[in-house]
Amino acid sequence: MISKLPSREAKLKPQGDLKASSSYDIMGDVAVIRILKSPADKLELTAERLMQRHRNVKTVLGQVGGVSGDLRLRRLRWIAGERKFETVHKEFGCAFKVDLKKCYFSPRLSYERMRIAGLVKPNETVVNMFAGVGSFSLLIACHSQARKIYSIDVNPVAVNLMRQNARLNRVEGQVVPVLGDAKDVVQEHMKNIADRVLMPLPRKALAYLHYALMALKPSGGWIHYHDFKHAYKDESPLEKAKEEVEKKLRKLGTRFKFSGQRVIRSMGPNWHQVILDVRVISKTQSLQS
Repeated sequence: MISKLPSREAKLKPQGDLKASSSYDIMGDVAVIRILKSPADKLELTAERLMQRHRNVKTVLGQVGGVSGDLRLRRLRWIAGERKFETVHKEFGCAFKVDLKKCYFSPRLSYERMRIAGLVKPNETVVNMFAGVGSFSLLIACHSQARKIYSIDVNPVAVNLMRQNARLNRVEGQVVPVLGDAKDVVQEHMKNIADRVLMPLPRKALAYLHYALMALKPSGGWIHYHDFKHAYKDESPLEKAKEEVEKKLRKLGTRFKFSGQRVIRSMGPNWHQVILDVRVISKTQSLQS
């Protein structure tokens, strides 16, 4: 049964020196609003207005700070509606079970997920190095004829949800959830198997680029590389990312070209999330053994 919003007479306890920002995400029937340090504000009133505007929203959570830690978790607190952190988010015909407190998920990458799915060719083998609950992998499975999508994540809760999501979307044989650190999994089990490698974890992408190359077939393939880049108005975040990747790939003796590039979203003042589509033409023998 859906619990009601607190009434005016039964207000939430004071939240300290916090107020809600105008930024929020909706995932399934849960909305997450950003909470900023500022003079006190009525968070429950903001939640009530949001739920009135979006009738499908049954829970409103508040996020303090950004995503942090190796598991990319949000610091969340309940504000109004049902007391829960789990939801089912639907996107382009796929459904994802998500625990927002224990797993990373962003609805703001929906276009990028579908864009990548549209690039995958029949019978490709895909390695998703940072799969989370499987959102990229599931869209690829549902909207392409990929042979296998090996989906790696270090978070056991995310991997368990990924297994459930594969069953939910009837792609169990196509999406293969793997628990572990991508660099270890690739070195031990996935050398030279991939036509395409996804790297949707900007904070670790450059450090793991070596292992993405290792996963690609000797004939090469595609790497979809995410990064966060700081750039002022007279600078290009895409060019800064390309310079960094080019330096690393040349050092590894790789022949490649940049086929596509895009600023996915703004992350704050002068910060941007970008993606580079890298076509690897060949890699050195040392990366094949």
